Amino acid sequence: MITKDNYKEELKGICVIEISGESCANCLSLMPVLQNIVSGRDDCRLVHIEASEDTTELMELFEVLTAPTILVTKDGEIKARCKGYQPEEILELWLDAKINELK
Repeated sequence: MITKDNYKEELKGICVIEISGESCANCLSLMPVLQNIVSGRDDCRLVHIEASEDTTELMELFEVLTAPTILVTKDGEIKARCKGYQPEEILELWLDAKINELK
């Protein structure tokens, strides 16, 4: 489990972090879209973090106030943020641009 204390070690390289809530319909819809986009890439990995009481400190550190939130990180440092559900085509264009900036 990724925590406030180990996130830099756990998030080495370029990561696309999907933060969702357990009962969030948009979060459940977004997860397979992100999996589809990231599975075709070899320059990043997808990380899922469930917003819960166990991850409150991490959510505060990442300044996440709403779910779903997508973060693009490099070696644990947030480089880009997207809030809310996005259509697959728009999300893929956004991720391509952000990941290419970090290479």
